Amino acid sequence: MRSKASIKSHPIHPILVCFPLAFYIGTLLFDSLAIIKEEVAFGLTGQYLHFAGIIAAVCAAIPGIIDYTYTVPPKSSAKKRAATHGVLNTSVLLIFCIALYCKHLDDLSPYVVIGLEIIGVGLTMWAGWLGGTLVHRNQIGIDIRYAGAGKWKEQFINEESGSVEVCSTDELKVDQMKLLHLKDKRIVIARTEKGYAAFDDHCSHKGGSLAGGAMICGTVQCPWHGSQFDVETGAVKAGPATANINTYKVSQANGKVYLTL
Repeated sequence: MRSKASIKSHPIHPILVCFPLAFYIGTLLFDSLAIIKEEVAFGLTGQYLHFAGIIAAVCAAIPGIIDYTYTVPPKSSAKKRAATHGVLNTSVLLIFCIALYCKHLDDLSPYVVIGLEIIGVGLTMWAGWLGGTLVHRNQIGIDIRYAGAGKWKEQFINEESGSVEVCSTDELKVDQMKLLHLKDKRIVIARTEKGYAAFDDHCSHKGGSLAGGAMICGTVQCPWHGSQFDVETGAVKAGPATANINTYKVSQANGKVYLTL
């Protein structure tokens, strides 16, 4: 699924997350050195890194929220994973904010701050693991390029029912797909050797985006676990999916392709 917060197809969120991660670890390192070495300079460096980590985390969260809302497929295992990822990162941000406040309490042991920072860094590692899974397994933020069939296409349409114009007859190449957003529905319009077909952008196994998969000979394959479906009938052709997907009627007239909802 191509990121909605990107620059020339490069997602912004993965670029920014390395900064709070580095700053958080640096904060823990220099605050620990300040206690061990009893050097004010180490503590001052940790203070600067602490501020930088909080600011960087807020900056990284903005494109992350955009991708969670508009890129991660709804009602999927990735949505749950992304929600956990977001909750963990928010918790880390709050922990480091509390730790920063605690640094200015004269009667509080510095080891309390260190303890909070250790918890924060640990949760950051967990959140980073989930983030890596979202990218490398769920392909969130991946810019799909169909082999010999053109680039990723996506369109937002306001119509809710009836016959909806979705593309021209020559817009898609054979084996190319286009993701359509129609209110609360996500539907894939695809061109096969026989013509055009339409089906739900929701694998019946774990909710993966079929538009982000591959299609050949009238069969679409989910990019997450390899389930395959007939794009004309929606029938399962290969597991692990066991339930069929919904398909929709497609017609052509005057050089246009229409989807019936």
